[in-house]
Amino acid sequence: MATERTPQRRAVDTVIRSILPIVFALIVAALILLVLGKDPLKFYSGVFENGVVGQNWQHSLVMMTPLLLIAIALIVVFRGQLWNLGYDGQFLLGAVTVAGLAPQLIQATSPGVAYLVLTIAAIAVSAIWTLLPAWLKARFGTNEIITTLVMSTIGVGLTNILIVYVFQDPAVSSPQTRSMKLSDMLPYIPGTQVHIGFLVAIVVAIVFQFILSRTSFGLRLDVFGSSPKSARHVGINSRAMVVVLFLISGGLIGLAAAMDIFGQFGYMRTNWNPAYGDTIMPFVFLARLSPVGSIPFIAFYSIFATGGTIAAQESGLSVDFLKVIVALILIFMTITEYVGTKRDLGQSYLPDELKEAIRRPLAALTGRSAR
Repeated sequence: MATERTPQRRAVDTVIRSILPIVFALIVAALILLVLGKDPLKFYSGVFENGVVGQNWQHSLVMMTPLLLIAIALIVVFRGQLWNLGYDGQFLLGAVTVAGLAPQLIQATSPGVAYLVLTIAAIAVSAIWTLLPAWLKARFGTNEIITTLVMSTIGVGLTNILIVYVFQDPAVSSPQTRSMKLSDMLPYIPGTQVHIGFLVAIVVAIVFQFILSRTSFGLRLDVFGSSPKSARHVGINSRAMVVVLFLISGGLIGLAAAMDIFGQFGYMRTNWNPAYGDTIMPFVFLARLSPVGSIPFIAFYSIFATGGTIAAQESGLSVDFLKVIVALILIFMTITEYVGTKRDLGQSYLPDELKEAIRRPLAALTGRSAR
């Protein structure tokens, strides 16, 4: 008979399942570096030095701002067993709204008014861009993976059109918006070069941690995520929940875009796409879909991305090597979740589609049935 695990044991199991994929990925990445004739210790020390040492930690925190907000946006929909993969289009549309209107609005009013008005506008634009996929999912059960990806592609193209034909800076020949003055961008946290958008992201993480774990909405969301049919039986409007979750997710992505433009870039060019959502996906699941729990994981990736870009260049590697490491983390995360579920190491937070995608090949390797 299986013995009941203590809360301490469950906590240890959760930590193990969250940390091991990163450890395994770094080990395999080190082996790849050796095969390529590179020094893994030199590469990893370069990551730490360029991502943390001296003033470099401040650059990592600046990069962490949009990543954390997008992570929370994904957590909200994933907890409802929904997919919002349209983050690129939503982010860029929110960003071009801010970048295209900020210089004129700041000149006409003040930076403070522009921050508030355009942040709300970016939140609204990004949220609205999720409405069609949300409605199709709620009304007809249409696969939201496909519809959000399609809307993202349209959003990326629409962003470029807006830059060229609506927000083009007439003073330059390259397709880009007008640039904000450095003095008009978000102020720094005193004593640092980290803009206050970082504090906004931390506060949002704390607020959503409270909402998801301490309120009736969070309880309804967990019931809905566990079983939409059961949710209907207890009086939860599943269709409305789908729409609300997508609106919240899109709105948070719009907030991330506003903080990134106001705090770091100040303008936009055509074909610019940081693709933040693709890189942080594994860390959202490693954090067990916890907004506050995602903070250290997003911080880790921010350091790795900031320092790793320079370390890769110094080692003669393509910066795409960082994507290889992220992919390795995703692979080991899915394997760890599979093994952990088999050995009853606690609840898996992987969406059903992702669990099904890994169950069959892993079951084939072990010679067991996929079901």
